[in-house]
Formats: sequence, C-alpha cells, structure tokens
Amino acid sequence: MSNWFTIDKVDSTTYILSEYRHWEETHCYLLNGKDRSFLIDTGLGICNIYDEVIKLTDKPVAAAATHIHWDHIGGHKYFPEFYAHGEELHWLNGEFPLSTETVREMVLDRCDPPEDFDISTYTMFQGTPARVLKDGDKIDLGGRVVEALHTPGHAPGHMCFWEEKTGYLFTGDLVYKDTLFAYYPSTDPEAYLASLEKIAALPAKRVFPAHHSLDIQPEIVTRMRDAFRQLKAGGKLRHGSGTFDYGDWAVWL
Repeated sequence: MSNWFTIDKVDSTTYILSEYRHWEETHCYLLNGKDRSFLIDTGLGICNIYDEVIKLTDKPVAAAATHIHWDHIGGHKYFPEFYAHGEELHWLNGEFPLSTETVREMVLDRCDPPEDFDISTYTMFQGTPARVLKDGDKIDLGGRVVEALHTPGHAPGHMCFWEEKTGYLFTGDLVYKDTLFAYYPSTDPEAYLASLEKIAALPAKRVFPAHHSLDIQPEIVTRMRDAFRQLKAGGKLRHGSGTFDYGDWAVWL
C-alpha cells in the first residue's frame, strides 16, 4: 500500500498527499505548526493516510474536511480530533443523500485499488466533530494560523482554508482544473458565485485544489468568478443549464 499516496513537499512545514490511482486524483494537505498539525481532507479511505502523516509530523494532528463527501472524509476514522462545518453535521450522522452501495460504486470507478482492498467493507465515515467550525474561525497551530471560510455552492458546508501569512488558499472542490460539479440537488449555483466572489477578494499567492492538476494559479479564481457572473447575467446560473467549457476548466450545472 506504500505507493497509494504520492507525497509532495510545498515547503518545510507543508505537504501534499495525493491519490493518483483514482480518477478523482484527490489531494490532502498537511500543515505543520510548532505545536500542532492540521490535515485538510483525509481522502478516499482506500489506504491508511495516518501511516503517511506520522512520517511527516511528530505533533498532534487535527483533521478537517473541506466538505463531507466520501472522497474527503475517508481517512477521518484515524483522527479522533476532527472538525466540520455545522451545515453538514447531519451528513456525519447517517443522513448523506446517497446510499452506501452508490458510494462504493463511485469509490471503485476508474480506480486501481490495492489487491487487499475489500470494497464490501467500505462505509462512509460517521462521527461527532471535536469542533464545529463557522466562517472566520481561526485554527492556531503554533506559529501559523489557518482561517476557515464558509464557501457553499458545491456543498452546503463547504469550506476553503486561508493562511494569510503565506498567502496559501486551500480551495477544496470550489476551485480546481477540470469540471466543477454544481448540478447535485445539494449544490447551489448562486451560492457558488458568492463564494467565488469571497475568495477572489483574497490576496492569494498560491492555490491548492482538492483534485486534479496542481499546476494552478490564483488568477483562475477571478476567471471562474467572471464566468459565473456572466452565466448569472444570462439567466443560466441554475440547475439544468448544462455544462459550460472554459478551456482549462468547466462547470456542470
């Protein structure tokens, strides 16, 4: 299982743990402070992300998902201290709108799992967070502070995480290069635009998405915001409008 995760180093205290053997190419981010570490998303849960994390920090680790979808909370079971936004607590309590069978199909879709992976035992993580986050809450790691930003649209409790000191913006599923999903019943295209407006105002120096290419620049946030503005002006920022392609990204409404 050692080759399931690909580890990249951003700087001496920040790491990327990627799952390239699944089509979603999920990225998780470990931020190490002087006192504590913070893991943004825990991936699909196909392999034990904790085993990789403890190679990169000797500090206590708290985890938080950008949102409560299976591909972001799969490793939460290894982190007793985890945080979540209040809007999605019911999804952590058995009320996620997709069945276990459907989630299992999505986990196996276009995936190269380890030989000993047993999909029949796969379940969506459930639990009670140690801390319920709200917009503007700060997470102090000792020497570095991360701010939780409520950015709904893709999911009702979606959060981006902003580190002002470094200019690092962790965008979850709100921003990445590929097709953004805003067509689920639990998505909100209008809220998506409001969230893009919010993060476009930040002086981000680097953008770290939850999926696909890591070759992404902060200017994409402004381009996405402008495209969503145009869709709204044209009466198309609504479910059922279709898919709109902008070259290095698209949105499915």
